[in-house]
Amino acid sequence: MPTDIDIAQAARMERVTTIARDRLGIADEHLEPYGHYKAKISLEYIDSLKDRPNGKLILVTAISPTPAGEGKTTTTVGLGDALNRIGKKTMVCLREPSLGPVFGMKGGAAGGGYAQVVPMEDINLHFTGDFSAIALANNLLAAMLDNHIHHGNELCIDVRRISWKRVVDMNDRALREIVNSLGGPGNGYPRQDGFDIVVASEVMAILCLATSMKDLKTRLGNIVVAHTAQQKPVTARDLKAHGAMAVLLKDALKPNLVQTLENNPAILHGGPFANIAHGCNSVIATQASLKLADYVVTEAGFGADLGAEKFIDIKCRKSGLRPDAVVIVATIRALKFHGGVDVKALNTENLEALEKGLANLERHVSNVRNHYGLPCVVSINNFTFDTPAELELLKSKMAGLKTPVIVARHWAEGGKGAEEVARAVVEIAENGQASGFKFVYEENETLMAKVTAIATKIYGAADVTADAKVRAQIQKLQDDGYGHYPVCVAKTQYSFSTDASLRGAPSGHSLNIREVRLAAGAEFVVMVCGDIMTMPGLPKVPSAEKIDLGDDGRVVGLF
Repeated sequence: MPTDIDIAQAARMERVTTIARDRLGIADEHLEPYGHYKAKISLEYIDSLKDRPNGKLILVTAISPTPAGEGKTTTTVGLGDALNRIGKKTMVCLREPSLGPVFGMKGGAAGGGYAQVVPMEDINLHFTGDFSAIALANNLLAAMLDNHIHHGNELCIDVRRISWKRVVDMNDRALREIVNSLGGPGNGYPRQDGFDIVVASEVMAILCLATSMKDLKTRLGNIVVAHTAQQKPVTARDLKAHGAMAVLLKDALKPNLVQTLENNPAILHGGPFANIAHGCNSVIATQASLKLADYVVTEAGFGADLGAEKFIDIKCRKSGLRPDAVVIVATIRALKFHGGVDVKALNTENLEALEKGLANLERHVSNVRNHYGLPCVVSINNFTFDTPAELELLKSKMAGLKTPVIVARHWAEGGKGAEEVARAVVEIAENGQASGFKFVYEENETLMAKVTAIATKIYGAADVTADAKVRAQIQKLQDDGYGHYPVCVAKTQYSFSTDASLRGAPSGHSLNIREVRLAAGAEFVVMVCGDIMTMPGLPKVPSAEKIDLGDDGRVVGLF
């Protein structure tokens, strides 16, 4: 059985200029090629599309992730290929992978099997340098902040109230908590500090929410990096850093065009995680895709409680985007895991565990239908270990929710294996069943009311808890005029609760807010809950141990 990278390296790719011209009608002068198979699309060309009508937007999300794997990106790619096969001009719109999980727990993140985006190695590694640009812009601001303090601190910044962290695109737990500026007066003022991973940077969120170069620069200027002793916010604009940051990001803001294994166009742009950030690709990429295609298949990170909620309450609220249908991805193996089965026993038929684990899928379907007001299809990624009895039980149990449940085989068969899912999506999208679209909370609610709405409606929690200090911080943000911002909950992706070990659909738990962070440039407030870390660590056996370079220069072991 060939690996994902074997399949990707055997692909017959077309030049990206051919994909752009023949599939999208984009002339060569509007592209900035990075080699033969990837290119950036100019912002001037994207701006010229604004009067075109929008295509249909399909959101792919999933059940709560498990070690068994669900295949959300694989489904997004396979569904895009399937829609093209049934005659719908379709683009795939994805996030860019972070080097953290590539070398950490997950390995590659460009789809799998015969439903991938290529060139797979480039996409999973440095790609077009967007993440490096984001890290440089973030760290330039950190350097200018410390430099300002070193040279007299004209803005009267309280060094105890600095909130801006440096970032690196790698899992490195040793950088979570550090002390910097040691070595004497020439090195600045020593203070406790720390690093986040690039995907958690507010600069990443800003890049993904900005709608133009002007908007990008404005948002960068609004970043709050510290406060004075009098609690006055100090911004990147105050430090005169936002212009140089924008210069570093001017190319990163342009979406990246690649292709699927079936030579269909795909845009990959931006990459915030959904467990510690807002989990969606860029607004610019999604809006451009909707002008270029009749159907756009995009994804939101992790499960529908995290990525899809943030897609709705942050990205859609800010951009005016509205999904026409939702696809919820699951596997029989993952559902049995939610039913309590050990990972090593997932390939054995277990109807009792499957029925128990269905509670996770049922809650995600209920949330999408009742709290987001959107129609959905359940796509089951087929494994050879799935038994007829398990599939029959799944379909019979889901029949009561009036949601189509379709077995898809795109991992093994490419777009052909997802044609039934594609037809179901088209039927829903073209019948206008998404007219009930709604947000989980209203903009004029308080910050505390917003996080409570997410916790009780989406997570099944009984209440929200926080110590007095955190509650005071939330109230201060409310009093300072940030109460109209949406909230971005950072919590474990593995459970509806903040306890990663609670599988299925736990109810009655408490959502504890450990920390609050203002993202004034991105225009949301981050609620850090449970023990989630914005700088992940590597697992005991990181994927990096298997990745290597052959004597012929070919990458091996990359998923």
